[in-house]
Amino acid sequence: MSNGQTIADRYIAIWNESDDSKRRVMIADAWAEDAHYADPLMAGEGHAGIDAMIAAVQAKYPGYRFARLGTADRHGDNLRFSWSLAPEAGGEVARGTDFATVSADGRLTRVVGFLDSVSLPA
Repeated sequence: MSNGQTIADRYIAIWNESDDSKRRVMIADAWAEDAHYADPLMAGEGHAGIDAMIAAVQAKYPGYRFARLGTADRHGDNLRFSWSLAPEAGGEVARGTDFATVSADGRLTRVVGFLDSVSLPA
């Protein structure tokens, strides 16, 4: 099984990958086929749904990057980690905490995100 830091960093890298083909391969490697993602603003199911959701965020906020904050905390098949979002040349515009369920092979099966602070441009 992968450790929590590796899983969280792989997850963040997927959100930052702007090459559609590379991102789809990364999603297939890191997420179970029937995975589910939900936060207060959006949801996605399966590889295609998760990819479409990430692509939509990237289209709306080009040049913004996610970063893991602190240490990811894993207990059994549960994972908790925090993140921030900022433009390449600017301060943080969002911060959140995600809770994930991880399969025995280290792939994400479910992620529920919470927004801790948001000041995104419209």
